[in-house]
Amino acid sequence: MKSFMDENFLLSNPTAVKLFHSYAKDLPIIDYHCHIQQSEIRQNKHFTNLTQLWLVADHYKWRAMRSCGVAEHFITGNATDYDKFLAWAKIMPQLIGNPLYHWTHLELQRYFNIHDILNETNAGKIWLTANKLLAGGCLSVNAIIARSKVEVICTTDDPLDDLADHIALKEAGNKLQVLPSFRPDKALALNAHGYLAWINKLRVVTNLEIENYEQFLAALLVRIDFFDAVGCKVADHGMNYVPFAETNRDEVSAIFKQVLSGHSSSELDETKFRCHTLIWLAKEYAARAWAMQLHMNVTRNNNSQMLAKLGPDTGFDAVNDAPMAMPLSRLLDAMNHAGLPKTILYSLNHTDNYVLGTLLGCFQTHEARGKIQLGSGWWFNDQRDGMEEQLKALANLGALGTFIGMLTDSRSFLSYTRHEYFRRILCNLIGSWVENGEYPADEVELKKLIQNISYYNAKNYFAF
Repeated sequence: MKSFMDENFLLSNPTAVKLFHSYAKDLPIIDYHCHIQQSEIRQNKHFTNLTQLWLVADHYKWRAMRSCGVAEHFITGNATDYDKFLAWAKIMPQLIGNPLYHWTHLELQRYFNIHDILNETNAGKIWLTANKLLAGGCLSVNAIIARSKVEVICTTDDPLDDLADHIALKEAGNKLQVLPSFRPDKALALNAHGYLAWINKLRVVTNLEIENYEQFLAALLVRIDFFDAVGCKVADHGMNYVPFAETNRDEVSAIFKQVLSGHSSSELDETKFRCHTLIWLAKEYAARAWAMQLHMNVTRNNNSQMLAKLGPDTGFDAVNDAPMAMPLSRLLDAMNHAGLPKTILYSLNHTDNYVLGTLLGCFQTHEARGKIQLGSGWWFNDQRDGMEEQLKALANLGALGTFIGMLTDSRSFLSYTRHEYFRRILCNLIGSWVENGEYPADEVELKKLIQNISYYNAKNYFAF
């Protein structure tokens, strides 16, 4: 019997052990998609206790606590920080097979040197030990980032953001690159509550009139150029479904004009607006050598009662099964005619892996190695089975050696251990293929393969 989460955790054969410890373990991290707050990096935030660092913004943990019957008072309510931590500790034994169990203990081991098992019995001891380290200042935000060997962090930013923290960090001459990502979801949400208020803010930020669609695009272009000047290399789009519909500029202009006048649009009209604007945006991204991320097939805010109480991003989103193959095919083809940038395709529905894995091969070119990527196991799929499924699908259908690897997609600074988790899974999978005689035990090629997927492919793909 192996020890629980020892140094060879998730490594089931000798080749996997060698690949991880010799080639992957000590590589730097490029975190090209996350949701951390850049202001906390600029301030070098210090956390007062483990709950503030661990539980305050982690809706993954909140979902698990609700599943175990924990009252909301101990999740997002006004219970004391210790009582919230204790509630989390109490449910840990129920989370067998959930990646949260592994992530929790990886984070305790790597950042606090705590190898005890978190449960109700050990909660008090772990709380005191961790908080003593936090009080000592050795686990400030910048210290965590440095200890994790993070080189690049790409945050997620609305077009209206002033990027003041990014600019200040850049001017300070930090070796760490903290770069914005352009996320114009609110610009495309034509029927969302507050859309016209967002347009008014865009007017103020750009000092431009926006009375028609052409002026709207001109204002977005101003913000794209601003982001580009600050160092942005990545755009990101979150989409419940793939918005494709045949349309033209005149029709979309009329739809936008109608919304500006205070009228709502139909679902089809919003799809036409999203589609046409996405194609235009893709061309602008390509002109600046940005990469475009498409995060698809989510159903958000499913619990309307809890949305009203807590707001979005609080643990009430789920997997969607909207059609993917044909609308994405047509959207990518239209973008390809206008100007298709480097593109990373994610679906929250793991059954779309083969759709994406085959479709991306239709738009590969010599312009970039692995120009169109099958994104890493995302959100509900960033666990062992989801990562292995994604890796195997890409290997079966494309070129695994060109894959740009893992990201955190997290709001927690301790989540950099997810890169270690991914690297262990990657090394174990490839090690198994070698042990089974399915790939040669060529140390030179194996080293190159592991290090490229873990680090160098992303560094070169984004030109960091």
